[in-house]
Amino acid sequence: MLLFIDNQSGVPIYDQICTQMKQLIMNGELKAEEPLPSIRSLAKELRISVITTKRAYEELEKEGFVYTVPSKGCFVARQNLDRIREENLKQLEQKLSEAAVLAKSCGLTAKEVWEMLQTEMEDA
Repeated sequence: MLLFIDNQSGVPIYDQICTQMKQLIMNGELKAEEPLPSIRSLAKELRISVITTKRAYEELEKEGFVYTVPSKGCFVARQNLDRIREENLKQLEQKLSEAAVLAKSCGLTAKEVWEMLQTEMEDA
């Protein structure tokens, strides 16, 4: 599993792990019932604290993305399509909010932003 930790970002490391793992699960790179690396091995691979990795796994479990089997490890949970859609919508809202702030700072109108979005949607 390829995860990237940015120590300069200001985002907590456990949050970076959660975000990237959710993305891997939602886009199908991590499949349902697939085992995740052990907490210790992921911590060693990323050169971070076991406590940080444990917190990331706990957050993912709390949000329903993974489940833990005692003495067996963590596994990717079966995903509810509504949950995936809701998570994607949440990410979209955040990015649109950031885009709106940037657009205002550039003096763009809503119509200009809409036209840009339409062009991007056609290219996607």
